Amino acid sequence: MEVFEHLALGFSVALTLQNLAYAFIGCLLGTLIGILPGLGPTATIAILLPSTFALDPTTALIMLAGIYYGAAYGGSTTSILVNLPGEISSVVTVLDGYQMARKGRAGPALSAAAIGSFVAGCFGTVVIAAFAVPLTELAFKFGPAEYFSLIMLGLIGSIILASGSVLKALGMIVLGLLLGMMGTDVNSGMQRYSFGISELSNGIDFVVIAMGLFGYGEIMANLSQNDQKREIFKVKLSSLYPSRKDWKLMTPAIFRGTLIGSLLGILPGGGAVLSSFASYTTEKKIKMKPGEVPFGEGNIRGVAGPESANNSGSQTAFIPLLTLGLPPNSVMALMVGAMIIHNIQPGPQVMTSNPDLFWGLIASMWIGNAILIVLNLPLIGAWVRLLTLPYRWLFPAIVLFCAIGAYSLSNSTWDIWMLGWFGVIGYVFNRLEMEAAPLLLALILGPMMEENLRRALLLSRGDWSVFVSRPISAGLLVAAAGLLLMVVLPAIRKRRQNAFVEE
Repeated sequence: MEVFEHLALGFSVALTLQNLAYAFIGCLLGTLIGILPGLGPTATIAILLPSTFALDPTTALIMLAGIYYGAAYGGSTTSILVNLPGEISSVVTVLDGYQMARKGRAGPALSAAAIGSFVAGCFGTVVIAAFAVPLTELAFKFGPAEYFSLIMLGLIGSIILASGSVLKALGMIVLGLLLGMMGTDVNSGMQRYSFGISELSNGIDFVVIAMGLFGYGEIMANLSQNDQKREIFKVKLSSLYPSRKDWKLMTPAIFRGTLIGSLLGILPGGGAVLSSFASYTTEKKIKMKPGEVPFGEGNIRGVAGPESANNSGSQTAFIPLLTLGLPPNSVMALMVGAMIIHNIQPGPQVMTSNPDLFWGLIASMWIGNAILIVLNLPLIGAWVRLLTLPYRWLFPAIVLFCAIGAYSLSNSTWDIWMLGWFGVIGYVFNRLEMEAAPLLLALILGPMMEENLRRALLLSRGDWSVFVSRPISAGLLVAAAGLLLMVVLPAIRKRRQNAFVEE
């Protein structure tokens, strides 16, 4: 009954006119970002962070959350109609969704994606509401040693679950930790890695780094590629609905994908991307029914399963953020940054100190999923027209908006220069196939990790055994060591390398 009382509070907050308006704006922007190739929720949230300064913290987080799970919805449209994923988590949707469109079945494919995403999103929100209270109570048992070990586990998990080379991911983590240490040491007052430059005495704002790596970096990467001729299929509303046979095939796939995403979304580095790939792999291993279309040739299960998984993964990624204050992926790291900007310390105390924000955000996810089902079916024709817009018309506006946002942080042109340099660095990372998401995670978690390390050693009077003498901390460190050992095994390493590759 206590959960229902909390949800009643949440809906009273989420259903205010202002929060409804910003939930709609977030869902609309997220859908747009998912549909337009070359942009993603990480870049968009990084770009929009400065614009949330004037908003109420709850309103700001509701809008940013809508952008995140809205992008998971919208990414399926370009995957199905244009054979070009608008968002990374929609990569596997291309394999069967586009083939369905080529066979004149774009409508059922789009409906399967939207319905699966709606069901999965609602279920993911139920999971958050159900587990938020017990997980928060568990989090109160965490001391500095436990938080240090948990952050260590999260960083190692992000290395293993990141696509590409383990060594490159490790390098990104180390670079992120070093950038997080730049500035003034709060304990000694000494300057670290400032190189005598006064502007670096407080470090580099993570918003500037995020906008540079994911905003300018993505723009440079997209402009370096030749324009592709896109074949776009016209869809009539009368042909949107799946047949009875489609329902029989897609319904179990939706529930399987929802469960997979709900579990994997919580993992560090997991979220929507890992969930969608795991769901597609699972569907391919399930025995096909007589007369069912092969995978890769337009099987509706190959659309419904991954789209359900990526949306439920997007929702449950909020669990470690809201209960422990630790982000499982780069987008959640930006959400932590948004909370810090509004003077809210992420962690289990948010439920007691800011119950309106905590439960209002959860309740807004149900409202957001209802908004998205409306946006993704009747407005498909409008989204299709957007796909014909040349990218060269979009990037100048994005560049200008990023520059204004960077300048507004401290009214300094230094931040604009930093934005440009990190844009170049982001482009270099893209060319070298070095995923920048682990860097952003380490940048956010690094200072928290250092603070808890020092606090634990201070309380134990310099005794390092505190990290292994406390049961929870020891268990987390054992899990972290296990992850490192796993990636060394040849079989695990081979599976990891092939995890994001589909034939």
